[in-house]
Amino acid sequence: MIVTWGDFMPKDTNALLKELQQFSTFQRFYDENRAQLASVSLSDYLEKLIEEKHLNKADIVENSEMSEVYAYQILSGIRKNPKREKVLCLAIGMGLSCEEIQQLLKTTGYAPLYAKNPFDAIIIYGVAKGLGVVEINNLLFEYEQETLG
Repeated sequence: MIVTWGDFMPKDTNALLKELQQFSTFQRFYDENRAQLASVSLSDYLEKLIEEKHLNKADIVENSEMSEVYAYQILSGIRKNPKREKVLCLAIGMGLSCEEIQQLLKTTGYAPLYAKNPFDAIIIYGVAKGLGVVEINNLLFEYEQETLG
């Protein structure tokens, strides 16, 4: 299956909700919106971001502070369902903005960052301030949260 960048741009959730309430049958809604309901594979989404932003995978792996083998397994799709924390390491290693990280998490089926959660709040703060994985891990440790690994 060839995936285009347009496949990653889902309908607005509010638009889907409105449509869902207006269709006479769920089957009709599902048939017309199936692509909107399916999540995109993490490796496909990351690959598109890497292409669009002209990033170097070796730099991403180094900046993510992850095992080189494990990071490349995620990027290549061998690791289909890594922990959310590892996805965040890659996103931070890619230099993604908070908005881009939220879109990555939601599109690939992970829970978005939630500012009321202390762990997530530290991630949001760190990304907004341009901190790397090591600095964010230091903050997480300082505030007695699990680190990114």
